Amino acid sequence: MSTTAIGIDIGGTKIAGALVDERGRITQRQQVATPADDTAAIIEATAGLVRSLEQEAPDEVVGIGMACAAFVDSRRGHVWFAPNLPWRDLDLADEVAALVGRDVVVDNDANAAAWGEYRHGAGRDCDDMVLVTVGTGVGGGCIVDDRLLQGAFGIGGEIGHVALDPSGPRCGCGNSGCLEVFASGSALVRSARELVTSPSPIGAALRERCGGDPEGLTGQDVTELAQQGDGASIELLEDLGARLGQGLASICAVLDPRLVVVGGGVADAGELLIDPARASFARHLIGRGHRPAPQIVPATLGNDAGIVGAATLAREAHA
Repeated sequence: MSTTAIGIDIGGTKIAGALVDERGRITQRQQVATPADDTAAIIEATAGLVRSLEQEAPDEVVGIGMACAAFVDSRRGHVWFAPNLPWRDLDLADEVAALVGRDVVVDNDANAAAWGEYRHGAGRDCDDMVLVTVGTGVGGGCIVDDRLLQGAFGIGGEIGHVALDPSGPRCGCGNSGCLEVFASGSALVRSARELVTSPSPIGAALRERCGGDPEGLTGQDVTELAQQGDGASIELLEDLGARLGQGLASICAVLDPRLVVVGGGVADAGELLIDPARASFARHLIGRGHRPAPQIVPATLGNDAGIVGAATLAREAHA
């Protein structure tokens, strides 16, 4: 008999939800705006989205899973801290469950995305895998021996906050020189804007793209110009990929995965990002030349990975 699970992804601007079947396919989508400054309103909006999706389900809903950008103790459904929402020490699972009348599973969005790729995407049939998401920040999730790495307090797998250079720029987490500072979409835009404001002639295409206003430049602009052959934009992605590869080598020294999956919005640059990451990774990997090396491949679920993963975690929690 076919069954359906609900996956919810709570972000700073929107709450996206979907019905997900047992093969990880999305059959129905809905979303609402996030009332970002009001915790009670966010919880009510999330519960309302769940109820609406339940009404659209063609068959039994076997689980409800939620993903959010936060430090989450998934065993308790407890959010310690969310950087883009007013959540501190919040029992999110209990709050939503009280409104929808059934149990709810909650996890970090990158962990959920990793589980989605592991079960239904690029990491299928791979028991040891790391997902790194390169977007506005750098996130990640780690699968170790067929289990999602969560740590003692649910904060395991924060790949973006591995320190590459303690003397580097300050990160939003409060530390300095994190991978996120050097290898995120924000880092890409920062470097591109610096080039626009410099007198260097190699930034001409970037200057033209934003009309000379660096604040108008986006990461998508850089990617599109690189895909069109602009040398400066290609170099910016190469620099980003080099830092990403360095960070991945440090992570693999600890976890030794068979596969590294690269997702997130910046990963839309494809091989323009992933090829330099592979080259840098090969230079920094411990034991290089005398050991098996993990593959580095693009993610396949795109922006749906978190929703699919949250629904899959909920389905498996109730199996």
